Amino acid sequence: MTTPSALERPTGVPLARRLTARLVLLPAVAFALLPPRHIRTVLGILRRGAAPATTAQAQNARDAMCAASLRCAGPKGCLPRSLGAALLCRLGGTWPTWCTGVRVTPPFTAHAWIEAEGRPVGEGVPQGYFARLVAVDPLPRPTER
Repeated sequence: MTTPSALERPTGVPLARRLTARLVLLPAVAFALLPPRHIRTVLGILRRGAAPATTAQAQNARDAMCAASLRCAGPKGCLPRSLGAALLCRLGGTWPTWCTGVRVTPPFTAHAWIEAEGRPVGEGVPQGYFARLVAVDPLPRPTER
């Protein structure tokens, strides 16, 4: 899954955050090898008890993944990047919306991304540019039910 993009590695990500991102990279790459239904099941379990991530929290996690890994920063790294960013958010007690889908304008392109507060994070595209096929949203907090 990918969408055309330039290689962009964020600067200024603290060393501890980059090291944590490197640690979640291995499970993220392993999850990326699973069929989509299994990815959704695993992420559905992991999101339990987490608060919804803010845009800043999700952007920080995405930046850390791109700073820690050329693979994640590259144009074909959308799946491990999005999975890693979701896992990083979870380590901080939050959960973004993890999404996979397709670009709505030609040419057809599959992509994976994270969203926070209803908007794609760090994608540089307008809302509605991608059509979701699979999404793992944060669960409502017990007081919100």
